[in-house]
Amino acid sequence: MRGPVRRVLAVVLAVAAVLVVADLATGAAVESGVSRQLRDRLDLPEDPRVRVHGFSVLAQAATGRYDHVEMTLQRVPIGPLRTPELRVQMYGVRADLTDLAGAGPARFRAAAAEGVVRIGPNDVRRMVVEHGGPAAGVTRLTVESVDANAIDTDVLAGADPTLRGLDPRTAARFVAEMPVDGAPARVGVLTSLVVTGGKLRVVPLDVRVADTQEPVPDAVRTSLLRALAVELDPGRLPLGVTATTASVPEFNVLEISGAMRDLSVGEGPSSSRSAG
Repeated sequence: MRGPVRRVLAVVLAVAAVLVVADLATGAAVESGVSRQLRDRLDLPEDPRVRVHGFSVLAQAATGRYDHVEMTLQRVPIGPLRTPELRVQMYGVRADLTDLAGAGPARFRAAAAEGVVRIGPNDVRRMVVEHGGPAAGVTRLTVESVDANAIDTDVLAGADPTLRGLDPRTAARFVAEMPVDGAPARVGVLTSLVVTGGKLRVVPLDVRVADTQEPVPDAVRTSLLRALAVELDPGRLPLGVTATTASVPEFNVLEISGAMRDLSVGEGPSSSRSAG
């Protein structure tokens, strides 16, 4: 019996290997087609990185429906932003494999898509330093999310009690490393992130020493309140999405995003519309 079992096992392994190779090849073809079309559609300087999520791209290609396709492109200057990262998340993508893997323009549709610009704090620090005054001494700027407990801690340390009404989901704390009274210090600035008309406005609300919650000299406080009151205009987000929300999804990342439905790419004028 050992001989037949070994032969069956060999056949199974061979078939599995063929399927893995076929899946990888299909994934590469699909990702290349989407990348090519997004490069042209977004007028990008290079092909973006595209990834098809899911267990088997081959199985998804057989049905012509891909659950989740992600595009990323790093360090593409946008307006005043020098090093942002662009991301596009597309869901329910529908396309024949021939429309994606052929030599001509790729064509596909998506039930929903999200356009994202991820901003590092270096772009914000540059604007802060250019403002002058004590803020010009900021050598490093980081950004982090806050929760209700962190806001309450600031209030207990002397911040305006009305800050307890601040929504942590649209709040952020910038931490500026700078000299204070001649000594290195970390100064935290609690801010609100407001998106209107597709632009992100940073609204500084409270300034204090980051590690102790102690107040800072008036000159430092006033300078940072003015310098961090910046407006970031990313223009139209990828695929023409209008920014509607801002958040800090992870340490040192400021994210502006918007969503749309019924996206058409490579099929003439887009029929997409903003998600409500």
